[in-house]
Amino acid sequence: MGIPARRREVGGGVAAADMLSEKAAQMREALVKSQSITDNMVSILGSFDHRLSALETAMRPTQIRTHAIRRAHENIDKTLKAADVILSQFDLSRQAEAKILKGPHEDLESYLQAIDQLRNNIQFFSSNKSFKSSDGVLNHTNSLLTKAISKLEEEFRQLLLSYSKPVEPERLFECLPNSMRPSGSPGDSGGKIPSSNSHSDHQNNTTESSIYTTPTLIPPRILPLLHDLAQQMVQAGNKQQLQKIYRDARSSVLDESLRKLGVEKLSKEDVQKMQWDVLEAKIGNWIHFMRIAVKLLFAGERKVCDQIFEGFDPLMDQCFAEVTTGSVAVLLSFGDAIAKSKRSPEKLFVLLDMYEIMRELHSEIEALFRGKACNEIRESAQGLTKRLALTAKETFGDFEEAVEKDATKTSVADGTVHPLTSYVINYVKFLFDYQSTLKQLFQEFETGDDSNSQLAAVTMRIMQALQTNLDGKSKQYRDPSLTHLFLMNNIHYMVRSVRRSEAKDLLGDDWVQRHRRVVQQHANQYKRIAWAKILQCLSVQGLTSSGGGSSINADGGNSSGVSRAIIKDRLKTFNIQFEDLHQRQSQWTVPDTELRESLRLAVAEVMLPAYRSFIKRFGPLVENGKNPQKYIRFTPEDLEHMLGEFFEGKTLNEPKR
Repeated sequence: MGIPARRREVGGGVAAADMLSEKAAQMREALVKSQSITDNMVSILGSFDHRLSALETAMRPTQIRTHAIRRAHENIDKTLKAADVILSQFDLSRQAEAKILKGPHEDLESYLQAIDQLRNNIQFFSSNKSFKSSDGVLNHTNSLLTKAISKLEEEFRQLLLSYSKPVEPERLFECLPNSMRPSGSPGDSGGKIPSSNSHSDHQNNTTESSIYTTPTLIPPRILPLLHDLAQQMVQAGNKQQLQKIYRDARSSVLDESLRKLGVEKLSKEDVQKMQWDVLEAKIGNWIHFMRIAVKLLFAGERKVCDQIFEGFDPLMDQCFAEVTTGSVAVLLSFGDAIAKSKRSPEKLFVLLDMYEIMRELHSEIEALFRGKACNEIRESAQGLTKRLALTAKETFGDFEEAVEKDATKTSVADGTVHPLTSYVINYVKFLFDYQSTLKQLFQEFETGDDSNSQLAAVTMRIMQALQTNLDGKSKQYRDPSLTHLFLMNNIHYMVRSVRRSEAKDLLGDDWVQRHRRVVQQHANQYKRIAWAKILQCLSVQGLTSSGGGSSINADGGNSSGVSRAIIKDRLKTFNIQFEDLHQRQSQWTVPDTELRESLRLAVAEVMLPAYRSFIKRFGPLVENGKNPQKYIRFTPEDLEHMLGEFFEGKTLNEPKR
């Protein structure tokens, strides 16, 4: 049993080995086949590579031809597109040319679009110089554009001229505040605005400055068209021609508007030859002309200029300056001629009026005439303001000196207020209507003092100069009592005028009180000198002895020893002196009613009681004698009545002096 079993185990191992061997043989066979296949594939692939290289070599000429054909097609497409663009430019150019040849008058908007198209064409062909005919096209288009701009200039000129008309005075007056418009029908004014009656009227008018209405010089619908035309001309480089056209059209219209208003071109020589009343009226008109020119006409011109040249600021200012320069020069030259003319006191107030209007218009002039181009105009206006201020200041000084040195022989025989006094006081009162102007004027020449104190100092100097002159004039009188009456009248007039005016606030109560005392001193001096002698006639001194009786003796005396002859002589002298005083002093004048009554009362309070006492005590000596009425000619009532006739200036007979 054991052996067969082992044999079976050995037999089984051999079989397994055979199977492995068989499988190994199969694997070798498969590897050999695989290697053979691989070699075959390598051989095949090598063959393919060779064939592909040969094919590529064979196809290369075809590829080159295909690429060339493709590039040719692309170039043809590009050329066709470029040709289409060029053809469209030609088409647009033909359309633009047709519009240009038709002109701008019928359809300005289309005309301007055509000009823009021409510019686009020029830009296109300038950047496409490779186009064979580009130079010819550019020459043609540039020539056409030049003609187009030329027509545009003419259209701008015609449009501007057709709507540029002078402004009639009546239309300007409608733009003024109501209080400054001429009264009556427009024809009555004759193109002139009536002057205000007083400086205060003007001050009231200035509060209405907001009511000025800028006139419409060119219809609003036309301004955008003019702006578009101007813009095209600027772009075409025709700025200078544009300025000339605008200046010529608008400046002549502005000049004519001012001429119709009444503005004249006057030289310094013309001004110097004029009578004062004529010149004064022209100065009043000039003040109104300046206000109308700046607030209405120049403001209107600036508005038009700004809209037409919007976007071109330097050109805007330059055109405005060129349009207005001539008109401004005419207006300022008149003011300059006044400022440089011979100074005289009566010119001070018109100089202040002129200075005042220049100050009033200063901010508007600065705003309207802005920019570098208007520098000269602004400087001219400012220069005139300073010259007017300087001339007014010098005239002020001249007046003070003239008052002190006035040597006019105009006499007031009746001792009333001298014409110089009323003239100076009225002058000073008028000055106070110009307080704010004078303060501004003093500030032009700053000295460090307050402008109020400067005005007060100047006023006091003028009043002192007047008093000094009056003292000199009072010495012309031979009668010392008339000297004091004259000074009393004149200084009282000064005091009363100051008390009733704004000068009181500036000069102060102290000045008023001091000069009232001066008036009283002269009144007292008058009484003392004029009445002392006649009152001596009524004095008892030298008439009575130490006795106290009053019975009349046979020798014509009385118990007190008074001589009838002396009494008669005293009464006779009194009558002569009083009649003389009455004759002379009834021709003298005290113009102020209150002062006149006060002076009469002061005389009566001294003389009438003395006369009554004298007649009562010594009258019987005369009444009991012959012809008593020859000596007692006046009752106290007669004297009182006659005193009421003093200082009335009743007769025109030449009085003794």
